[in-house]
Amino acid sequence: MKPARIIVLGVALLAGGLAFMLSGRAPEPAPVQVVKPAIETTEVLTAKSEIGLGKAVQAGDLAWQVWPADAAGAGLIQKKSRPNALEEFKGAIARAPFVAGEPIREQKLIKANGSGFMSAILSPGMRAISTDISPETGVGGFILPNDHVDVLLTRRDQEQQKNGGGDGFTSETILRNVRVLAIDQTVQEKDGQKVVVGKTATLELTPRQTETLALSRQRGTLSLALRSLTENKSVPKPETEDERNSGSVNFVRYGVNSVQTIK
Repeated sequence: MKPARIIVLGVALLAGGLAFMLSGRAPEPAPVQVVKPAIETTEVLTAKSEIGLGKAVQAGDLAWQVWPADAAGAGLIQKKSRPNALEEFKGAIARAPFVAGEPIREQKLIKANGSGFMSAILSPGMRAISTDISPETGVGGFILPNDHVDVLLTRRDQEQQKNGGGDGFTSETILRNVRVLAIDQTVQEKDGQKVVVGKTATLELTPRQTETLALSRQRGTLSLALRSLTENKSVPKPETEDERNSGSVNFVRYGVNSVQTIK
């Protein structure tokens, strides 16, 4: 091997060794520390256990629960602003059911101040009225409180009798989309109960509808038709002065409205 090549090879080996030594001595990069932002929290009043419709709330039914402050909206009750809320809502009646862990909303509770629970769970401007039912007229017991129903009246057709048509009967829908408040003394579904067979259904009606129902009970047999949960549960329209003073009842027969005067 020529001396020149030996010199070049030696220089290359020396440079490689020097580079290896320098790379081994290079300082390791410092670890990057990720600083997590602190999540601001607050304590929110929640249902410690299930609270049924119409139940009087006890202090043991409620509890404070830590929530992210950003998720605690204005409708929630926070300990920093209402530290005495546990005692404040003791004895209040639930106008709607709560599940365990659900935040307490004040509009779903009402202070009864010694009144019965039925008056507490009634919507503003509405009335509670009861009517007799049976397994045959109450959908075999499958109507539960908070369901919505139509009320049907079955009666003798007097016009048909006058015309010599015999003892004919007619069925008319007198009320639509009515909320069921209770079946006998049952105001909520309990322990997985799916059927409530009772003799009396308590309905939530407008003042005008209570008159319609009271008159219809004297005219024939009332039946309840259960409505689907997927249907719109619209709120009854406020009554006009003419409707409040009117002595007539509106019936729906074969899809056609007809008005009959109370005598």
